Amino acid sequence: MSFFFHRGRSTISRDFHRVINALIELEATHLKQPDGSTTPSEITNSSRFFPYFKDCVGAIDGTHFRIKVNSKEAPKYRGRKDIPTMNVLAACTPNLKFTYVLVGWAGTASDSKIMKNALRRRNPLIIPEGKYYLVDAGFVLKSGLITPYRAERYHLKEFSRTNPPRTPRELFNLRHSSLRNMIERAFGVLKKRFPIIASGTEPHYDKDTQKLIILACCILHNFLLDVDPDYEILAEVDRELANRRRPTVEPSNDPHEDENDHRLGEIIRDRIANEMWNDYSLSLDE
Repeated sequence: MSFFFHRGRSTISRDFHRVINALIELEATHLKQPDGSTTPSEITNSSRFFPYFKDCVGAIDGTHFRIKVNSKEAPKYRGRKDIPTMNVLAACTPNLKFTYVLVGWAGTASDSKIMKNALRRRNPLIIPEGKYYLVDAGFVLKSGLITPYRAERYHLKEFSRTNPPRTPRELFNLRHSSLRNMIERAFGVLKKRFPIIASGTEPHYDKDTQKLIILACCILHNFLLDVDPDYEILAEVDRELANRRRPTVEPSNDPHEDENDHRLGEIIRDRIANEMWNDYSLSLDE
């Protein structure tokens, strides 16, 4: 831009940050956490999900973005990958809109650790009373965070017409995976929309600026879903998710801080699985 518009680099940088900061001022307008007063239409309109997941308000997961750090900080940010990354925790609703985004954690931080911070910080992730988010096995099961069953088939590719669910737990995992896929689709669309945060090369910006850019892109993502959803990008993301090799998710080994809440999560999950299985078995008998 400095070259094409014949302006100094400092001028371009200053105006770039003005635009980013202006976008972030829209966070309260375009990143709204659900109050749980209604069930998303994507759930109510699906016989696979409703009424079983009627109390689900969305899905939560973490994703990694490449960042630029000095050599001293690099080991802290170099997690599962050989390059420094930032682990960003986000929540979204079934319509793929982000409702909460927490940026800044190093790539070595686990999703479960970041989640603990998200629930306790000054501007926390809020889980409406009696509601829950769907999460993968990297999180701790509790009443507000429902994980899949461990040691059971989970990913969609593991099931087929000739190899259907055989137990209530397998059926729960199949539909949990299908519905939780919303967060992977949201991340996929976000990175397709904004190459500035999905580039395979090291970013030009420092870590603090990259944090602002990621948050601004999430806000723009939500706005564009209303005014320009771009179904071609969504279809491309869906194709890639269907064909990609699923990464192995390490189950959380964090201790249950509240055994009663963990047990309540088990009760909620078992109830859903059993209700779902009873209806599924009846449909097979008809």
